[in-house]
Amino acid sequence: MLSRLLAWVRPIVYLSNNPISLIGVVLVTAASVSWFAWLPTLWSGAIGNPYMGILLFMALPGAFFFGLALIPLGIWFRRKRADMPATFPPLDLKSTEFRRLIFFVGVTTIVNLIIAGQLSYGAVNYMDSVEFCGQTCHTVMTPEFTAYQNSPHSRVECVKCHIGPGAGWFVRSKLSGVGQVIAVALNNYPRPIPTPVHNLRPARETCETCHWPQKFSGERLRVISNYADDQANTLTKTVLMMHIGGGAGLTPGIHGVHLGTGVTMRYLPADESRQTIPIVERTTGGQTTRFVAADAKPEALKAANDPSKWRAMDCMDCHNRPSHAYQMPERAMNLALAAGEIPASVPWVKKHGLEVLKASYSSRDDASSRLPAVFAKIYRDRHPDVYAAKKAEIETAAKGILAVYRRNVFPEMKVQWGGYPNNLGHTDFPGCFRCHDDNHAAASGNKISQDCNACHGLLAMDEASPKVLADLGMGPGK
Repeated sequence: MLSRLLAWVRPIVYLSNNPISLIGVVLVTAASVSWFAWLPTLWSGAIGNPYMGILLFMALPGAFFFGLALIPLGIWFRRKRADMPATFPPLDLKSTEFRRLIFFVGVTTIVNLIIAGQLSYGAVNYMDSVEFCGQTCHTVMTPEFTAYQNSPHSRVECVKCHIGPGAGWFVRSKLSGVGQVIAVALNNYPRPIPTPVHNLRPARETCETCHWPQKFSGERLRVISNYADDQANTLTKTVLMMHIGGGAGLTPGIHGVHLGTGVTMRYLPADESRQTIPIVERTTGGQTTRFVAADAKPEALKAANDPSKWRAMDCMDCHNRPSHAYQMPERAMNLALAAGEIPASVPWVKKHGLEVLKASYSSRDDASSRLPAVFAKIYRDRHPDVYAAKKAEIETAAKGILAVYRRNVFPEMKVQWGGYPNNLGHTDFPGCFRCHDDNHAAASGNKISQDCNACHGLLAMDEASPKVLADLGMGPGK
């Protein structure tokens, strides 16, 4: 047995003395030494720079494994040479040098296994990190990463929604990522990035790990603040009672109608963005009703015969931008004013804020330098008395307006106002009205309802001091 082992090892020892294998040894050694040098930092988890993460978790493992691959590759090439000897020098365990060699190989093999395991684990964890997803390819991902940081899911890791649990989707996402990396390296990626993402994991396997239709939601009060573009920035409020529905029995409401027990919804989109929906089908109680838009084109009717053209409705068809929402300028100004980011005490701030927000800027840096200056100039030229009395507040307002711009517009990626429709609601984009437009009718004549009260009750509409809020202890009433 020992003689056979020595006979097998003998050519490996001899053949490993070649340039390719030696280069591999150098790479493995260099990567190993680097790993030991960075080990305290890796253990502390103090790495926050995405580019340092690329070096430690991608370049370093790449050099290590490439070096390991070169060692047997060099041996293989060496065997192909014409001067390959018929016999190899004998290996004798009685030789001190040979025993030292065996000990060295054994120890280095164990060390390499430990290093390889740690590097692999670190690389996988790093590729799942928010820093890698959002900051590595900063130009491409700046719009989505910025929106994510200002979303309700800003403390949820990207992979929780984009990949979810299990190895299958992890592998699929990494294979898809290879093509994205190549596109970024060659600078041939689309601007803006098109949506929706067609190879996204189904929402029922990701969103519903935290949110699920059977969770009771019931009724939900919503207060919408609106500031007029007059001198006083007059504030009015709209109060809605949203009929969310839900619960184990999926009580009537938005969720109950669309996702209730035994209810299946599917639709046929006419465009890649799914903003035009000519045909909808609802199946309940074993019966299917098809609703067709009056202006549905012949090609849409023909496409209805192809099962691959249909999409089963899920959360993402309404909540299509749960973590990457971009606002329209009017809504963004209202929210910033309500939050106090922009002082409502500055006369005409809503009107002039929209004026500078909607102006064209070549880049975000250009907006950062020009927008505050233009905003201040408006007050100096048109309202000099206001500028003299409220200069500090005007400067604060300019900073808040610039922050609104930088959260929503990214000229480098051609992301402008309204570039990414949000299907939740129907004020800024068609949203609900893609189907609930009183234009989709069944063969029986029944239509998809556009009754406002089906989804929400209107408790107050653009009132300065809604009584309902006072009754609820949420504000003064009349």
